[in-house]
Amino acid sequence: MTYNNIITPEVVKEHGLTTDEYDIIIKRLNRAPNLTELGIFSVMWSEHCSYKSSKFWLKKLPTTGKCVICGPGENAGIIDIGDNQAVVFKMESHNHPSFIEPYQGAATGVGGIMRDVFTMGARPIANMNALRFGTPENKKTKLLVNGVVEGVGGYGNCMGVPTIGGELHFDKSYNTNNLVNAMCIGLVDADNIFYSAAAGVGNPVVYVGSKTGRDGIHGATMASAEFDENSDAKRPTVQVGDPFTEKLLLEACLELMQTDCIIAIQDMGAAGLTSSSVEMADKGNVGFDMNLDNVPQREENMTAYEMLLSESQERMLMVLKPGREAEAEAIFVKWGLDFAVIGKTTDTNRLIITHLGETVVDIPVGPLADDAPEYERPWVKTEAPKAMAADEFKTPESVTDTLLKMIGSANHCSRKWVWEQYDHMVMGDTIQRPGGDAAVVRVHDTDKALAISTDVTPRYVYADPVEGGKQAVAETWRNITAVGAQPLAITDCMNFGNPERPEIMGQFVGAIEGMIEACIALDYPVVSGNVSLYNETSGTGILPTPAIGGVGLLNDIDKMMTYGFKSEGDNILLIGKEKGHLGCSTYSEIMLGESLGQAPKVNLNEELKNGNFVRSLINEKLVNAVHDISDGGLYVAIAEMAMASNLGADIKIADTNLPEHAALFGEDQGRYILTVPPGGVATILKQANELGVTIRLLGTVIGSRLTIDETRPISVSKLKKIHEEWLPNFMNKN
Repeated sequence: MTYNNIITPEVVKEHGLTTDEYDIIIKRLNRAPNLTELGIFSVMWSEHCSYKSSKFWLKKLPTTGKCVICGPGENAGIIDIGDNQAVVFKMESHNHPSFIEPYQGAATGVGGIMRDVFTMGARPIANMNALRFGTPENKKTKLLVNGVVEGVGGYGNCMGVPTIGGELHFDKSYNTNNLVNAMCIGLVDADNIFYSAAAGVGNPVVYVGSKTGRDGIHGATMASAEFDENSDAKRPTVQVGDPFTEKLLLEACLELMQTDCIIAIQDMGAAGLTSSSVEMADKGNVGFDMNLDNVPQREENMTAYEMLLSESQERMLMVLKPGREAEAEAIFVKWGLDFAVIGKTTDTNRLIITHLGETVVDIPVGPLADDAPEYERPWVKTEAPKAMAADEFKTPESVTDTLLKMIGSANHCSRKWVWEQYDHMVMGDTIQRPGGDAAVVRVHDTDKALAISTDVTPRYVYADPVEGGKQAVAETWRNITAVGAQPLAITDCMNFGNPERPEIMGQFVGAIEGMIEACIALDYPVVSGNVSLYNETSGTGILPTPAIGGVGLLNDIDKMMTYGFKSEGDNILLIGKEKGHLGCSTYSEIMLGESLGQAPKVNLNEELKNGNFVRSLINEKLVNAVHDISDGGLYVAIAEMAMASNLGADIKIADTNLPEHAALFGEDQGRYILTVPPGGVATILKQANELGVTIRLLGTVIGSRLTIDETRPISVSKLKKIHEEWLPNFMNKN
């Protein structure tokens, strides 16, 4: 082991590298690295950039399909939606930065994911998010919610891209480690997609966008480490965003992409100039020679280390065709952005960087990228909790009071307070607003639309990672189906604790196994994603949270379905088997104060059969409303349909041996509620029976109250008042 006065064991540890990893660096270089080179290895070998603890398992995910143009490995995934149109999308985490500095952490997370999309030639048309915070009682929760929501809205609104949906949940496991997962969806001509692989020798390497500062240095390394009680000290590693500059960068890049100047393009995201140059060189099997003296800088006396590791926002790296520099520069100057030729491509497969006349970096590209360490971490299977019968889940004194308690609780109340702060209508193509099963945005100037959903139920994943992973995928598939769209593909954001703990690694492995099973069964491949590990503080980890973002296609917007009741007298049908599963349910959380029992099983054959049947009914215009059943079960789903329409319903408990509370609040999977015009039931029952789909007549849309067997009425206005009060009251109280 080779150390010196500058590179000491302490310095290596501060860079997030182990002794063994430092030893590998020496062997790969055949010498000790200097400090700048050590910094480069530290960010490129961080979990955030290298996926060293997860890529062994990620490689097993199904990533191909009839609609897939580009799967994982690029800035974002791409799917074909016909008519020479393609959809580019991805989800990424910005968890640690958002806990330290909620506004900027969330804002730059949104900005970063949009750059991942438009660097491939796509114009962003919609944003989504999945947010998780600690308990409402935690002293920091309200501050974090407020800052993150402002950051998400502030950046997206300034960019003029609608934020059309998402998730917000609270749990004590996120008290000291919130999750901010941002998703962006863009549209591109299928014959004009841009990739990041550099090519050729002697081609100019060009820097465009904002100037480089000292913000965000070691952001990738910080994102790959556990927090401790001194997490606020990491504040300087949080990037600072400027959405107005990003808007200019977007327009300049898209304008240049209308020419044939660009050979390759890459966002400067995590690890900034280092990761962008290494990834472009590695994918193209070339080398880069760069001179940092030419990098636009907004601060004086920046070192090579600082410039290479800075995560200043709103920057891109390009390889251009030779002789086209002036043409490209004119576009960026017109948009008021920096443009600088900072290097050239070579045939050396090395990253060679000079600064102030000296060579400060000389590293082969391979060890920084594909040849980075890969660990098959030890893992243990999560043992399923004890199964519990329905009568073990405390029979309620009143099912109506229980419903009111559920829909007025932190995790099941209305999210209007959040999405009303987002401009969800900008661009004029949002045709289903936040709050439904899936958000829907029109493909501009066409009759097509995209349906988008983000979902995961962490309490299921904690109890049974395999079933929880399956359910997360199936839930987005179900949400997209419920609006009438065909689910096409997913992106994921895998948020877990410390992978060096075998039980945490077991959660990750189980979730991946469940996702694989669901993606194959539903023909729903993974085209992009992100892994966020070490979501722990002082050894306490978050609930395993593999957030799934799904995208589907609606070929005719006139057939889009919504979930609110439409007309009095409509019949209500229930699709799916009723087993009254209360394990890991909302009912358990509300009535017992914790999630107990086993997670619900996901029968993927039933999911596929039921979902395809529902979609066919929507396509044939045989139904008036559709809603999938998820958190809170049947009674909550019916209440949501009533609140969306200000219409009531009378529902009937199934003639089974199920206890009433299990029938009403059980979270059995693969179920939908449909409403059908009078006289339309017989046709649907006949089709269902022929296909082996479980179906029954549930009730009737009537009046302005919810009743069960014409008893125990609750007014819809009371439901709405309680449903909409909690979040504004929480955020507005002193």
